Amino acid sequence: MKLNMASMALLAASLSSTSSLVCVSYRLCMLHRCMLIGAAISRKNTLIVTITAFTRPANHRGALTTLSKLHFSTTKEPTQQQQSTIRRRKALKQNTATLLSRASTFTNYKDGALFLSTTEESTTTAVNGASASSDESNLDNLFPNKNKSIIDLPPRMRFAPSPTGSLHVGGARTALYNWLVAKKGQLDFVEGDGGFVLRVEDTDVARSTKESEDSVLADLSWLGLTWDEGPNTPLAKYGPYRQSERSTLYSKIANSLIESGKAYPCFSTPEELDAMKARMEAEGIPPRYDGTWRDADPEVVKAKIDAGDPYTVRFKVPAGARVVIDDAVRGTVSWDAEATVGDFILLRSSGVPVYNFCVAVDDASMGITTVIRAEEHLTNTLRQGLILDALGAPRPRYAHCSLILGEDKQKLSKRHGATSCNQFRLDGFLPDAMINYLALLGWNDGTDNEIFTREELIDAFDIDRIVKSPSVFDMDKLKWVNSQHLKRMDVEEIIGLVEEQLGFLGMIKEGADEAKKSDFIFATTALAKQMMETTQDAATNAKTVLGYNLPAAFVDLEDGSEAKEMVKQGNFYGIAMKIIEMYESGSFPTPDSSNLLAAFMDGSNKAIVEDNQVGGDETSYPQAYKATMKSVAKEMKVKGKNLFHPVRLALTGEMSGQDVTKQMSLLALASEDDTAVNAEAADVVTIEARMEKLKGFCDSIPEEFRASKQASDDAANRSKDGKKQTKAEEEAAAAAPAVADPLDGYEGPPITALDIRVGRINKVWVHEEADKLFCEEIDVGEDEPRQIASGLRPYMDAEDLEGRMVLVLCNLKARKLAGFPSHGMVLCASNEDHSVVKLVSVPVEAKIGERVTVPGFDFEGEEGAPFAENKVGKKKVFEKIAPFLQTSEYGVPTFGGRPLLTSAGVCTSPINKGSVS
Repeated sequence: MKLNMASMALLAASLSSTSSLVCVSYRLCMLHRCMLIGAAISRKNTLIVTITAFTRPANHRGALTTLSKLHFSTTKEPTQQQQSTIRRRKALKQNTATLLSRASTFTNYKDGALFLSTTEESTTTAVNGASASSDESNLDNLFPNKNKSIIDLPPRMRFAPSPTGSLHVGGARTALYNWLVAKKGQLDFVEGDGGFVLRVEDTDVARSTKESEDSVLADLSWLGLTWDEGPNTPLAKYGPYRQSERSTLYSKIANSLIESGKAYPCFSTPEELDAMKARMEAEGIPPRYDGTWRDADPEVVKAKIDAGDPYTVRFKVPAGARVVIDDAVRGTVSWDAEATVGDFILLRSSGVPVYNFCVAVDDASMGITTVIRAEEHLTNTLRQGLILDALGAPRPRYAHCSLILGEDKQKLSKRHGATSCNQFRLDGFLPDAMINYLALLGWNDGTDNEIFTREELIDAFDIDRIVKSPSVFDMDKLKWVNSQHLKRMDVEEIIGLVEEQLGFLGMIKEGADEAKKSDFIFATTALAKQMMETTQDAATNAKTVLGYNLPAAFVDLEDGSEAKEMVKQGNFYGIAMKIIEMYESGSFPTPDSSNLLAAFMDGSNKAIVEDNQVGGDETSYPQAYKATMKSVAKEMKVKGKNLFHPVRLALTGEMSGQDVTKQMSLLALASEDDTAVNAEAADVVTIEARMEKLKGFCDSIPEEFRASKQASDDAANRSKDGKKQTKAEEEAAAAAPAVADPLDGYEGPPITALDIRVGRINKVWVHEEADKLFCEEIDVGEDEPRQIASGLRPYMDAEDLEGRMVLVLCNLKARKLAGFPSHGMVLCASNEDHSVVKLVSVPVEAKIGERVTVPGFDFEGEEGAPFAENKVGKKKVFEKIAPFLQTSEYGVPTFGGRPLLTSAGVCTSPINKGSVS
């Protein structure tokens, strides 16, 4: 069958000569018997012509799915990315003004109040004796999807919270999944009625509060899950959207069900129901209503109603009824309705409708096409399905998602820590990171990608990729996702969020000078940009930097701590006393009060966020500090960590942290005259106070730790050998240029923190749901081989991997990659742009399970033990070490220029001057 564009244009013109817009969709399903169906639907100044050719096979649903993917085109089919761009360009910006203006052009538009009024009138007619046929006609007007195929309609999704508390993680995920489907549908059906509906289920009068409703709506707004229809929205086409405002509608529909014989009044008293339940339990029968009033004499019923006897309204479950649904997540689910629930209540004797009745009526009357919700609602589907069938309304498609569990594999609750969205906001998480992580709690896109923008999620999300197995909420993983989103943002984008966190801690004075406040917040953000996992980290980091945690005395240092062991080496005392001497004489450099942001700005006046980069020109504080350190190193005859660790402890009171000049600059901003910082709340310790405390600490250091151990050992060795340097030899040695060590200035974790072992790949298979992942079974010398997912599929074939000896980073916490439990990481070498990736080659005689070492580092004893898995993740140990893991010009994998060794020799790789990761 062929139809050219001229023919379609002619057909359109013949159908309407006044139309200004013609949209033609041509769909063709290549099946045997085909028939042409043409339909023209005319609205004011709009003509839509749909020409569809299809045969309805036995699997109608499958055919319709196929049809929706076939589009007539005279040009090459656009790529998926092009289609996404086209959809976005067509999408309308639906602000309040445009919604109202568009609504006014629809001849059949009714606002919420008018719609409810019309419904009440129609239902009243039915209750007062209208025929069944007229009642069906009225319901046709009430249920917009009646006699339509759900899968052909633009997605109308809903989130229906109960305002009895805060919005928690599980509810937020449910809202997100529905929102994603709705937004994607709006791009595909630009002129359709699709959208995201927010419905407040507040019929639990005793527990529902306006405060809770406001809180839930505020949390949804913070997450960016804005609704197209809901409470207080102007385009209330299917409103009202609070169940408490729809009570008349529920009672009228209940009465119409009574009139049509699908429900009935039940006058059984609580005492009778209790006796009925006790009898059934004694007989071993599942308790359910026995139908006492199901077929009661109408005259008796009328008399009891006239007498004012209280009654409930019960649904009349059809004999032999069976409800079957094709759940998008759980597959086919069915219930024997009569045996499972019996005749259940629709309206209580107080007239208050029960939950399932409200939900069914609302889903039908609001035209909901798909319901995504938690698996705990699965059993509710039985009653809702029966009600929808009785109303003659099509059932929506259902997708029941598995629960979210805590790390103890129990249902997530408050005992697992923060679970409410507002708490995550207060803790400094980004809304985009939250929805990114929530999306991954039960869904993946089939690749190893874990970081998505909001737009990418809308494009990629598909209900059919929601997994059936429960997901575990991992706070460390959420923080990692948040950190990745923060890294993609500029300092200027984060400043406002950091200011909010500083405000929570009370660190900013009220009424502070705006310029000084702005400078301090900027510096706080830039200082923490690379290390922060949440915006709260920037504020807490600033508080740590402004404080000074050096103990009052040497004995107060924790035994075995890194600081105490460093002081015992003897370099600290001399260096600290030199700093005090220089500070008191005015020769120790301090930040320039006229340019306190110098350390944070590069030559183009942009923020510096990399910790190994320092700003300022030749005359600035950072450069003066650098020159001073070189002078001290030469005078004290120390370098590398033997210099930098003592200096850092003396100036900051910490053994690790960001660049010292940046920390001192932040301290200067907090200590200047008329500062914007609340010194008391921020625990500010000025440089003057630090020097006084440092003096007292140095005075407490025992004599035996006041001289460098290395210097003493060297002197003893020279004396023992009977050698003595002449003055000329000493001067020559001092003047000789020092060989640069790649690890000079390195202040990260020791390489011993990593547990890198030799492993052998026993088995490799393709990940079923991820295009770029291999799943590998690797022997690393443990009782059982490990399962590890790697992104090597684009670079290697499975057969090239099996049997290979590899290096495996073993002390990474187990986590799921696209649903596959992965415990470890295979180390590879790659070129600069990662277009070439190769395995690190291990000597064939190396032992499986042996630990890889690096010359110059002690891998024995407690100090050489690898860090625990949690610490490696939380402290970002590998991320800090990774920049120093490189391949040499000969392809040898190294750490700071030192080779990675096994008992059988040096590891190698085919990539020169690359990186190892």
